[in-house]
Amino acid sequence: MPIFEYDCPDCGEPFEKLVRLRNGVADKVACPSCGSTKVKRKLSTFAAKSSGKSSAFSVSDSSASSCSTGGS
Repeated sequence: MPIFEYDCPDCGEPFEKLVRLRNGVADKVACPSCGSTKVKRKLSTFAAKSSGKSSAFSVSDSSASSCSTGGS
């Protein structure tokens, strides 16, 4: 079950909720502060744990080149 981030437009509270998906449809989610069901799911990133043994590219790798826009 994924954890989604939400914003409540009624009271302005952001919150997270563990949501059960059934046939690709999420259960109804209500704001824990005010009870409103008019909540908006936010687009969020995910976290991943690394074992540290990978030789894959690292974001902090100083040898990485930046993206080129084709301009001079």
